[in-house]
Formats: sequence, C-alpha cells, structure tokens
Amino acid sequence: MLSILMPVYNERERVERAIAEVLETELPTEFELIVVNDGSTDGTAELLRSNASWDGRVRLVEHPTNLGKGAAVKTALEHARGEYAAIFDADLEYEPEDLARLMPPLLDGRANACFGVRAFDGYTSHSFLFVLGNKGVTLACNVLFNVYMRDIMTGQKMIRTEVFRALPLSATGFSIEPEIVARLIQRGERIYEVPVHYRARATAEGKKLTARDGFRVLRTLLRCRFSRA
Repeated sequence: MLSILMPVYNERERVERAIAEVLETELPTEFELIVVNDGSTDGTAELLRSNASWDGRVRLVEHPTNLGKGAAVKTALEHARGEYAAIFDADLEYEPEDLARLMPPLLDGRANACFGVRAFDGYTSHSFLFVLGNKGVTLACNVLFNVYMRDIMTGQKMIRTEVFRALPLSATGFSIEPEIVARLIQRGERIYEVPVHYRARATAEGKKLTARDGFRVLRTLLRCRFSRA
C-alpha cells in the first residue's frame, strides 16, 4: 500500500480539488491519503473538518499552529501505514497521476526512492530567478555529495516507508526537501528520477517559496554534508 502525505497550509481555494484529484487517481496499488493541516488560518481547517464526502482512505491530522512543511511531512509519516510513502502538495502544481510513474522502480526493487523531475517549461509563472535558484541548489547538492541529481527540490518524492522513517530529519520548513536528498545519499541509497508534469503558480496565486528559502536550502545541504545527525 502507498501512503500519500499531503501537508496543507492556507490552501482553502485548492485543497478540496487536490484531495478529490488524488482520490480519483488510478495507481498500481491501494493507497491512503494523510492530510496534515499545518495550523492554517484562512479557513482551510474548518473546510477540512466539515467535509464528509471523502471516503475512508482519507485521514486528517492537525497542528494547532503552523510548524512548517517539514514538520507536517514528518507528522504524516508517523501515521503512514503503507509500505511506500509519497509527498504530494495540496497546491495543484503537480498531477496525482504522475505518482504512478514513481512507483515502478520501488515495486520492482530497483530503488528505495524515486523523485519526479520537473521540466520548467510551458508556463510564464516560471520566473528566471525561480528556475535559476532551483538549478543552483541542485548543482550545490551534486558538488557537495558527488552525485548527479536533476531536481532536489521537487515536491514529488516517493520512498520506502521504513527507509523514510530511518532518515535523521530535523528540518521543519521547505528545507526538508534537500535534507531528504542528503540523508538518502548518505545512506547509500540510489535515487531514481522520472519526468513529471509541473504547473508552477505565481506568488500572487499563493506561491510560498522565497529567495530566503534558497539560502536555507544551501545551509541545510552544508549542515548535512558535514554532519550525519
């Protein structure tokens, strides 16, 4: 079974559709959806609590205050019952159908981790600095850990649950993404990458990443490179 981990913070306009699209998706295995409301203040919490139309595959967990994406992912992982766990954001930038693309390398034993690689084309909301920042932190990871990754900040990561839980993860915000990569590499895991669809939203549409997050990512990579704890 696959456990889909969905961290949610202030996504009132999108979260219902995101959950519905995941539940409508056909995957090669049974799945559950663990939604973690990370202290939303825009009505997301009330919407999630009141919605009775979802089936038994959906479980809702809540943080009383906003702790960050990393904290929400770790909380969801604690509740995961599947053999595999995948992060899937509620912002509709990714397509749930692509989760099926990430499963074969895990199902056939080629890898314990598979990431979806974004193409960064086709949408004007991809600002030059945003794309440059993503490529820059991925390059930094490759240099620091002597690997070749194409997209360490992708929001579509699927990992064998027991491996995921064994990673020493301490990041609470968006830096959870590079920390996952670094800790997998340090375990000797080979990360499989497959292309996925990506539709970036602009800052005016609720995009939460900023340039400051880029510096946090670099700091996280350096911390992980010189420390395994």
